[in-house]
Amino acid sequence: MLFPVYWMVNVSLTREQDMRKTPPDLFPVHATLRGYREVFGRQLPYLGTSLAVGLGTVAVTVLLAAPAGFALAKLRPRGGGLVGFLMLVAQMIPGIIMAMGFYAVYLRLGLLHSVAGLVVADSTLAVPFAVLVCTAFMSGIPAEVLQAARVDGAGSLRVFRSVVLPMSRNAIVTVSLFAFLWSWSDFVFASTLDGGGAHEPITLGIYHYIGNNNQEWNAIMATAVVASLPTAVILVLAQRYVAAGVTAGAVKD
Repeated sequence: MLFPVYWMVNVSLTREQDMRKTPPDLFPVHATLRGYREVFGRQLPYLGTSLAVGLGTVAVTVLLAAPAGFALAKLRPRGGGLVGFLMLVAQMIPGIIMAMGFYAVYLRLGLLHSVAGLVVADSTLAVPFAVLVCTAFMSGIPAEVLQAARVDGAGSLRVFRSVVLPMSRNAIVTVSLFAFLWSWSDFVFASTLDGGGAHEPITLGIYHYIGNNNQEWNAIMATAVVASLPTAVILVLAQRYVAAGVTAGAVKD
């Protein structure tokens, strides 16, 4: 499983004249940093756009999913079951179909080639999943805790803000992580809604290295290594919260 990751690092340090060497070097014998110089010379704007889109998607996802999960789990609104079913259906729609629909809408609204447009588009993938995770997690919060807060005079909004959110830390971290990963690695929405624009994410930055007669593999792999570092660090730091958030609601006592 880890060998492709190692090979990505190996190729990122390999000289161009050694790329097609047979057999290939298992270690970068004549290592070069040319690919990484290309990254920091040409790819930083793409990384900045991906970071802005990722953080924006996380903010929109949490702002929408956390209250929705609380409402479905504890307030039991009329039609809540139908809403949950629609959330499941939304995850089955192919991304390319959604991208085509967004393109038609954005063309009318003037949102093509914009960071805000990518944030909204990526959020449509993250929000349904996030609502389901938050609903499952918040359903496990004891009703006695909420009733105690209401006895003290707290309304639904206060209960949500002061009781439910702090207790739902694992779920919030989980949905934030997945929202960031989906937006960071998105290619379909980026190429459809921002291809050739001024705010292209890193996935399109890597794609620019690939042409019919030119394939800068060390630069491609160096960019992939740099682009993988933020997600790898986030995964390592948040893995215990993710494990708890994903499994919440899966087992009933």
